[in-house]
Amino acid sequence: MTRALTWRAGTQAGRRWLAPAVWLLLLLAACLGMAQLEGLFRLVEPDSRAVVYARADFLVLLGRHLLVVGVAGLLAILVGVGAAVAVTRPGGRDFLPLVAQLASIGQTFPPVAVLALAVPVLGFGTLPIIVALVLYGLLPIVRNTLAGIEGIDPGVREAARGMGMTGGQLLRQVELPLAAPVILAGIRTSVTINIATAAIGATVGASNLGDPIISGIVNGNTAYVLQGAVLIGLLALTVDSLFARLQSRPVR
Repeated sequence: MTRALTWRAGTQAGRRWLAPAVWLLLLLAACLGMAQLEGLFRLVEPDSRAVVYARADFLVLLGRHLLVVGVAGLLAILVGVGAAVAVTRPGGRDFLPLVAQLASIGQTFPPVAVLALAVPVLGFGTLPIIVALVLYGLLPIVRNTLAGIEGIDPGVREAARGMGMTGGQLLRQVELPLAAPVILAGIRTSVTINIATAAIGATVGASNLGDPIISGIVNGNTAYVLQGAVLIGLLALTVDSLFARLQSRPVR
């Protein structure tokens, strides 16, 4: 009986990871097999000399795209969660409206405008797009972290304090674990949006999956645009389904 329950639990756990695995396999297949679809893209661009983007390997562009989004996401998480936690402490509550407003302002600035302002200071390359993505990705993380921590039942905090927990222990062992699903939802939104937004980095020399899109727009080649868009879409679906599986895990 125990063995059957264990097998069933393992099967259910495997099924939960099926969607991310399928999307990942499709993404890798698209990167490796794009040249095999030349005939299909020739239907879209019959008059173009080249219909498959060949200036850089798609796997290389995928790796660069993941690096930019990953670094920006990590910085946004550190800044966003850290700021939200700080303003929910007794000594920082006066700054809560300011932090929320600053995070909102960061997203109201179009990433293209941030790039235009950042390039003269930081130069061309990856750094300007990382700055733009961090600013653009802060709002969902800050907002959800505030909502998650503020939404905890005050009785839970009182019970934890009654057990002799310090402020740090209360945060680490009670507040953050209980708020984790809401915080993770904000991180999920931020990262998924930035996967698509990162494509504009190609306009300032940050090579990623936006390269085929920008090249297609400049040269009037719709096939290039489709290739970049499909790969970015598959990457977004892979990451989003991965976050969905993480969110479905029970809080311990």
